Amino acid sequence: MTAAPPSSPTPAPAPAPAVAGSTGVSADASPPKPKRDRPWTARLPAFWRRWADWVPIRALGKRHRKRIAQHLLSLPERDRYLRFGYAARDEQIQKYVDTLNFSRDEVLGIFNRKLQLIAVAHLAYEPTPQIKGRPAMAEFGVSVAGTARGRGFGRRLFERAALHARNRGIDTLFIHALSENGPMLAIARKAGAKVERDGSESEAWLRLPPDSVSSHVDEAIERHMAEADFQLKRHLRNFNAFIDGVAEVKTKLGKTSGKSAKQ
Repeated sequence: MTAAPPSSPTPAPAPAPAVAGSTGVSADASPPKPKRDRPWTARLPAFWRRWADWVPIRALGKRHRKRIAQHLLSLPERDRYLRFGYAARDEQIQKYVDTLNFSRDEVLGIFNRKLQLIAVAHLAYEPTPQIKGRPAMAEFGVSVAGTARGRGFGRRLFERAALHARNRGIDTLFIHALSENGPMLAIARKAGAKVERDGSESEAWLRLPPDSVSSHVDEAIERHMAEADFQLKRHLRNFNAFIDGVAEVKTKLGKTSGKSAKQ
């Protein structure tokens, strides 16, 4: 089991895990969905199918602390419990965000069209030196806003985190989650992870293949595409704000002209 990174603590009052993986939904939170026909993307060749389902995932840094805090603080008590292993209070979440080590760890996020952070993943790397005789490990945790559920964002963030860890020479991806957190454990199992349950808690280990030229190219492409997507959303937001401002000015001028005509 991975030791909690000292500079990336979970805001826990006791020996809670440093990062507890979670999509923020329990396994039985909703009834099973009826089977659907295969989406059109399933009929595409593997390469095009991958990019047709692509989700822009952006690396986050120190300047995003406020947005990360806003995302986590917006989670209701149940989701906080699944994310951290207990119902973290506001001050505990803020402390967790304030101590995120962006120089060592990788924090990933998904933004909506309004540039609101709707999903966040934390890939915490073990501080050096590693324990002798044990493979290098990284711990994964994730949260998804309630309004963004059911779109596979948790799985996408897990895949991107695994790719990043692989390219950093990490052998094993580790997840510590509550046993009732079915969605997170399902993501791990589907990826091929070994899951062990110990009462109310479960641990999962996913062995990662060694990095390759292809894996580094894939990560670079995803990083640049996500940055381009974010900048496009930012410009569209600014343009829409400009249009709204022009419309507001025209409305005010129209009212002023109407009053002048009556006088």
